[in-house]
Amino acid sequence: MTKRWCVDRRRFLSGTAGAMGAAVFGRLPLGEMVEQGAPPAVQDWDTGQVRHLLPTVSDSRLLLKASFDRALAAAPTLRVGSAAIPGRMNDTAGEHWQFYATDLEPGRRYSLSLEAADGRALCEPWPLSTFPAPDARPDRFRLLFFTCAGGPGGSYDGIGQRAGFLPTVIRNRLLRRALSFAPDAAVANGDHIYWDLHTWQGDNAGQLSPSGRRSNFDFSDAVFGASNETAMKAAAGPQIVPVYGSDFRSTPMFFLQDDHDHWENDAVTDAIASFPVPWFQLQLARATQQLYYPEFLPDATRPAGLPWSSATDRGDLSESFGSLRYGNLAEVLLYDVRRTMNLGGPNAVFVDAQVERWLLERTRASGVGHLVHAPSNPFGWSAGKWGEWYPDFLDRENGALTTAVAKPYWQEGWLKQHDRLAQAIGTQPGRAPVIISGDLHAVGVGRMHRAGAVNLSARPITTVLSGPIGTSIRGFPSVVRGIGATTPAHLDIEESVAPVEDHGFTLVDFLPDRMVLRQFKWDVDRESLVAIDRLEPFYQTELPRPG
Repeated sequence: MTKRWCVDRRRFLSGTAGAMGAAVFGRLPLGEMVEQGAPPAVQDWDTGQVRHLLPTVSDSRLLLKASFDRALAAAPTLRVGSAAIPGRMNDTAGEHWQFYATDLEPGRRYSLSLEAADGRALCEPWPLSTFPAPDARPDRFRLLFFTCAGGPGGSYDGIGQRAGFLPTVIRNRLLRRALSFAPDAAVANGDHIYWDLHTWQGDNAGQLSPSGRRSNFDFSDAVFGASNETAMKAAAGPQIVPVYGSDFRSTPMFFLQDDHDHWENDAVTDAIASFPVPWFQLQLARATQQLYYPEFLPDATRPAGLPWSSATDRGDLSESFGSLRYGNLAEVLLYDVRRTMNLGGPNAVFVDAQVERWLLERTRASGVGHLVHAPSNPFGWSAGKWGEWYPDFLDRENGALTTAVAKPYWQEGWLKQHDRLAQAIGTQPGRAPVIISGDLHAVGVGRMHRAGAVNLSARPITTVLSGPIGTSIRGFPSVVRGIGATTPAHLDIEESVAPVEDHGFTLVDFLPDRMVLRQFKWDVDRESLVAIDRLEPFYQTELPRPG
């Protein structure tokens, strides 16, 4: 199959009359856009003392992460219907709490409320529904996917040009537009924070970065307590709390961590490798998750002993490997490829062998209408970075990927695992094979017809880049690396939507006989702020169940 290659849109605009057209016919300067602020909240709701609320649910459980605008001296209570759930303090100051409710009824809409120890309401009550039981037969499920919502607040220079991550108020607006379509749940796939502790470009690669120096972390001490906890909150909190606030209080969330969530980029030098995760950064990643967003709830079909599951300090929760089950209609397998990646050469893996076994078993199992893989590292495209599935190396002289040059430190076992997963995904009976990934700062859709020796032509895998929410101007691969998301030599990819480096998101409707996939994008360089509020899909496709 002939591969489809395209000129990167941003590079085209920067060097042609297209750039002039964007300047003449485009939107307000970014500074004016920011001054317009975020749109009204999804609905009027009294936040009280709440800074942020992020829940997740299963058919019988609920986990809520919350923070408050001042420390609470005694445990607050979450009321779920008639049940009272005492809060567990997640930090050492009393600003961050979690609430874990079990033995709930499937498919029930509950009224939730938060109370201080003296009975005072901490915010207005709100609704949240559990998922249907695994054997229930719902007729529809809508799921929102996005990636890369993190980054410091964003800025612009004196002439209104973008100088950093997308400002928080614009991220709010994009997410609120996504919520306006009333998804039943949302998957935030990686890169919730950016605060890399080491520098990975230039002469000082591998040295402590400006972010690391500003944080002033003591790598020999614990994260919680004293200055490390203060620094961690100061770095991570502003990238998460104001982005979500309480907007998702009634929308269950599933957060996957990726490289930057471990406080590092996926890079390597002779002196230092960012992965496997150094111990202190592993503790930072765990602490960030503990404070700000929910872990994965137990699932009867997911082994309790997978890595980073059922740890003594997290109970029966799973940190890196999760599953979303919505009746017998849909199942989504969520897996972080960074936490267990190793450097074992031909035997190297991204996901631990026991995790791979679970993924293969669930992919081959029957009993659910649709199954989607949602890894943190994308299938289908490469930017020539080190920690990817693929061996393609970026030839900066020619601005193209090549396999004629060995990619330093890349591990051939990673690609072998990729092909084992692709083989299982592409040959599952009775379901359309789909992978929806994060990380690569683009919106796109392709059909994978071949992965090395694995022939997928009978039932190509639909592989999706879900769309970034907050990506910095230097976060787009074509800007920082000179090449956008590109199909690697190992694959035959038919690009239904060649990856576009715009901000956006993906919605998937699961119906008994098909999936309906819709993609949304917004161009910060050429579109107005109010255009976000009327975004409609720029691409839509239906994926019918075979037979």
